[in-house]
Amino acid sequence: MNKKLIFGIARSMMMARLGQTLVAAIGVAFSIAMFVTLLSFMNGLNDMLDGLILNRTPHVRLYNEIKPSANQPINASSEFKDSYNFISSVKSGITRQEIYNSGPIMQAVKSDPRVLGAGPKLTAQVFFNEGTIDITGVINGVDVEEEMRLFKFRDYVTSGSAIDAKNVANSIILGKGLAEILAADIGDVVQVTTVQGERFPLKVVGYFQSGIQEIDKVQSYASIVTTQKLLGKPSNYITDIQIKLHDLNMAPAVAREYHQKFDIDAEDIQTANSQFETGSNVRSIISYAVGITLLVVAGFGIFNILNMMIYEKMDSIAILKATGFSGNDVNMIFLVIALSIGFFGGMVGLIFGFIFSLIIDNIPFNTAALPTIKTYPVNYSPAFYFIGGFFSLITTYFAGFFPARKASKVDPVEIIRGK
Repeated sequence: MNKKLIFGIARSMMMARLGQTLVAAIGVAFSIAMFVTLLSFMNGLNDMLDGLILNRTPHVRLYNEIKPSANQPINASSEFKDSYNFISSVKSGITRQEIYNSGPIMQAVKSDPRVLGAGPKLTAQVFFNEGTIDITGVINGVDVEEEMRLFKFRDYVTSGSAIDAKNVANSIILGKGLAEILAADIGDVVQVTTVQGERFPLKVVGYFQSGIQEIDKVQSYASIVTTQKLLGKPSNYITDIQIKLHDLNMAPAVAREYHQKFDIDAEDIQTANSQFETGSNVRSIISYAVGITLLVVAGFGIFNILNMMIYEKMDSIAILKATGFSGNDVNMIFLVIALSIGFFGGMVGLIFGFIFSLIIDNIPFNTAALPTIKTYPVNYSPAFYFIGGFFSLITTYFAGFFPARKASKVDPVEIIRGK
């Protein structure tokens, strides 16, 4: 049968019941708009929450873990070599946190084409002296320029300048919560005592705010040179090498390789943040489940409308079949109606989904806990729009398939006889 004629008949049937057609299209449009908006917002929220941790976490961390020696002296004794030796209360040996040959390791890591960059780190447990009270804290000694390039350090320094930690001698950037406890303003000098009992003055040049309050009450940052001086260590003394890769998914394999190659402990970001990643996946699953439910509900609406249209158009269907239209032609007419509703409703839904996302993206979201976030987060991934458009067609196709199949089996003789 002429396809142009089939499309013309389908158009006429839709226009004859324009109200029903618009209701079905609006149902699809609303579902698609909410689907896109929900996914955009939830994934934007996931990206924001992940960023709080992942922006500040290396993809691979090289360090020396303090642990007991696997080869205890009794195992080396010839007297007990054929025995099973059980040792209790094993203590750590002479293992130190310092990374040996850190210079050659840094050069080898930076020359790896998979590596975006690497920076040294030195962690110092200290006490901040507030009058007669000692407040426990941690100073992270970092290469400030690499920290800004690889870990967006500048974005989390809410007051002062991040680079001042390098340019100003004996300076420190305090966590916002810690600064409030110490009542320390920028330009003040805070007294720090190391675990060895050495007292050291440091000038406050900025405040750091990660968005996690408990961290901001403890942690602070200084240049690695200042931290080495604080601990009385040489310039090659570091405890960690923080590595960022071009591809985050390669982190487990790279960590295993570096562990074997450099004989050093290596931790990948997936292992370090497995619980956090699980939470993100669960939120994404919930978003998709709710969005698909909306589409299925819209599909049932179209199914009901087409069923009603078939009952109302029994005479028209009988006349079509009596004048030479086959069952497949009638089937095609109602599928065209369903897919037309899905297509135009889906397009309108995608447009409104984008508009709703823009509205959410421009709503102010100011909170002291998240200084880097100014508006509600939205992810404009094209994948959400593709999935929404695809599902609008699939849902409406199946919503129209069964009514169309029913219409194609109508016996014109029975309908005309009944009249």
